Amino acid sequence: MSEQEFTHFDARGQAHMVDVGDKALTRRVAVASGRICMGALAFELLQSGSSKKGDVLGVARVAAIQAVKQTSSLIPLCHPLALTRVAVDFVLHADVRAVEIVVTAQTHGQTGVEMEALTGVSVGLLTVYDMLKAVDKAMVIEQVCVRSKSGGASGDFVRAAVE
Repeated sequence: MSEQEFTHFDARGQAHMVDVGDKALTRRVAVASGRICMGALAFELLQSGSSKKGDVLGVARVAAIQAVKQTSSLIPLCHPLALTRVAVDFVLHADVRAVEIVVTAQTHGQTGVEMEALTGVSVGLLTVYDMLKAVDKAMVIEQVCVRSKSGGASGDFVRAAVE
């Protein structure tokens, strides 16, 4: 199969879940990231932990972990996976008033965890937005991407630095 062929469609062009039954079990890891940019007040509330809704990053961390675990319920053709690890980290960028989230998902299985990592990033950022929207509705979520993935027949992938 060439890289241009879409595996989520059968010979008649209908969507289907890819059969991974014959694939080898391998350790698979994916790292995804994204960020949310905000105004000065929202960034100060987040940084100081004084938002009226509480610990913004703590809640966003739990939301991201839950989202990773629910990916197959949200993305129709994703396989349910037995995750072996989910890690969520935040980096504050005061110079541009942005919060970066980095989600690592890991399994030992027959299909990758890129969608899980991306889902965790997206829901984590949406949670930050939800918790701060009362003071800044103009926040922007951006640069959601897969940073790296390893395992499986397609080999490893590492994205060039995102600016």
